[in-house]
Amino acid sequence: MSIFGSIMSAIFGHAGASQASAAPAPSATQSPTPGQSTPSAAQSAPPGPTPSPGQQSPVDVEAVLTKLNAQKKQKLDWRHSIVDLMKLLDLDSSLAARKELAKELHYSGDANDSARMNIWLHKQVMIKLAENGGRVPEELKKAS
Repeated sequence: MSIFGSIMSAIFGHAGASQASAAPAPSATQSPTPGQSTPSAAQSAPPGPTPSPGQQSPVDVEAVLTKLNAQKKQKLDWRHSIVDLMKLLDLDSSLAARKELAKELHYSGDANDSARMNIWLHKQVMIKLAENGGRVPEELKKAS
């Protein structure tokens, strides 16, 4: 899997786990009778608009990362640092990994200027998360 794919999976996977744990468990009174299947979420949901498969609700990236950061002993500045963002997600944040991420995201600058590359990477990761179903505050999509 690509490094950006790992970032997305880590964030969206944590969001999915949070949403799944917030969903109520079916009660024993909803047991299907023999020969009857268990109702799906769409069948048992109250009437109203339901998102189509392509219209899933956006993942609140800021909320997921803030929650993860609260669970860590070391507080990380994921809002400004690509290194801290990657550490927060338990991903390799080495220079080699960041250079690989820069290649994936088509960085055209000097990869040996790690400070400039890191700023660009953080901004691009936030933009790409938003493009792929994440809700990202505007200030996180700007260079820090």
